[in-house]
Amino acid sequence: MITNVKNKYKKNIFLSPEKQFSVNIASIFNVDEAAGIPKYRQIINSVCMAIEQGILRKGDKIASINQICGAFSLSRDTVMLAFNELRSRGIVISVPGKGYYIERTDLNFDRQVFLLFDELNVFKEDLYTSFLSQLDNRTNVDIYFHHFNYHVYKQLIGDAAGKYSAYIVMPATFNHSIDVIRQLPPDKVYILDRLKGDLADYPVIYQDFEQDVFDGMMAGKALFSKYQKLIMVFPGGKEPEERVTGFNRFCAALGLAGEIIRSVEKRNIQKGEAYLVVSDRNLVRIVKNAAAMNLQLGKDVGLVSFNDTMLKEVVAGGITTISTDFVQMGHLLSEMVINHKRIRIRNPSKLIVRSSL
Repeated sequence: MITNVKNKYKKNIFLSPEKQFSVNIASIFNVDEAAGIPKYRQIINSVCMAIEQGILRKGDKIASINQICGAFSLSRDTVMLAFNELRSRGIVISVPGKGYYIERTDLNFDRQVFLLFDELNVFKEDLYTSFLSQLDNRTNVDIYFHHFNYHVYKQLIGDAAGKYSAYIVMPATFNHSIDVIRQLPPDKVYILDRLKGDLADYPVIYQDFEQDVFDGMMAGKALFSKYQKLIMVFPGGKEPEERVTGFNRFCAALGLAGEIIRSVEKRNIQKGEAYLVVSDRNLVRIVKNAAAMNLQLGKDVGLVSFNDTMLKEVVAGGITTISTDFVQMGHLLSEMVINHKRIRIRNPSKLIVRSSL
């Protein structure tokens, strides 16, 4: 047997790196479009199965993110999500300039967590990464997305019932979902992001969207008062309506002219206006339109966005935001799950002033 193993590795030495990893991908990774399992989860499962079967051992190098993307026509975000979880669980490590290697082959976990988000975006990724960073490598987290589809939401929760030691659910816009959540053990459920009347008996970390907007604008009232008119660009749909209420409260409290519009796509931006935008699409439109009309952000036109990201720190010299702290939300969530806390916590929010206001 020793001779066979040596011969096997000796044979692979003479393969080109590209050939070695094409063999590696084909023998280890399996991503099936029709499997009904998220693709990032199939990548994680493929690595774990290869470890269990002895195909991958501690110290083995695995294919890169780009190679897996190319082999299965996947987005980089999908593969990165899988690799981030594998790293957080201590299964793989990344060596700068060299790649990813198997670090841990013990796949038994003390805690299995079901995490249901509404969608994946930059700030949800910050929340997720923060949450994982506080967990030990004996905890496994399965993350799913319902994309504001109630049927998918109901199906995922139903399929998960009885399989996990903790259930973290982001109900988003869904009201009256108690009958769905009731399928899960009540002492293992944690609600995230929004307060829901029918879910009042469950622990929750939430944003107070109305108060967050009001408090954030009050913190910058001297800056907002410089403008002749305040305009909230609110597309509706999946966005929390409470933000509109908070905006109207602020305008009434300071006696400022305010307006609610759905989009700025066909609007002529005027000097002396300040815009609060929920959608990043409208954010880009205002930045482009202001530049085309030679209007200076923060002087001629004000601009405030919601949900802070690293990109908003540098776009157009810096975009002012009203944002909850998603890193803090991840930390609070991990503490709640690890210590089985049955509490209701409002996540902190603040106005982050940059040159656009």
